[in-house]
Amino acid sequence: MSVSGESRGRAQQMRDKAQQLSEAAERASDPQERQRLQEKARRLQEQSRQQDAGAGRDEFPPA
Repeated sequence: MSVSGESRGRAQQMRDKAQQLSEAAERASDPQERQRLQEKARRLQEQSRQQDAGAGRDEFPPA
């Protein structure tokens, strides 16, 4: 698999994990836990977008 293909695979894993966290946040009864899970999901979504953006270029994505 190419480097860009591996990057896209990692980005997809991040999106999947973000979806799981969002679903867990919806089920959380504690408001603080819900907020923590939602924030973690949002950060993973952002990281996956950055990973996808970097995968399309011949240079290394930002760390």
